[in-house]
Amino acid sequence: MFRLTKRMIYALEAVVDVAYNGRTGPVQSRDITRRQEIPQRYLEQVMQQLVRAGILKGVRGPKGGYNLARERRRVSVGEIVQVVNNMDLKKDKKEALSQSPMGIKVINPLIESLNRDILEKLNRVTLQDLCQQAMNEGVETDTTNNFTFTI
Repeated sequence: MFRLTKRMIYALEAVVDVAYNGRTGPVQSRDITRRQEIPQRYLEQVMQQLVRAGILKGVRGPKGGYNLARERRRVSVGEIVQVVNNMDLKKDKKEALSQSPMGIKVINPLIESLNRDILEKLNRVTLQDLCQQAMNEGVETDTTNNFTFTI
């Protein structure tokens, strides 16, 4: 069954942060942790899974960090949620669906249908949509007001 976990919310915040702040170069995990107040222990696990899934690209070195692997308009919220959901399913191997006759024939199909509906809706929202909303809401970036003019 689909449930919005703390790890999913952290993953979404982190990837939107990369999309929003990564225009000038890789975004370092310590900056994401500082801006979004995400515990480091959650962040590193999730970021590596997102790299493996082809959503993020890891950049090594002192100025390294994370970039999007694709354009913001080509990454959906549903993709990110699915990566984290798969991580959680591997840890929690208990089957959430009912094994009773009523559950198998009536309740489980309802839950599966609801899960499909939620995922469809999440797949329609892109990182571009969320970055645009952040900009409309006045969320500052690290590049905001960092202009230096020397004469």
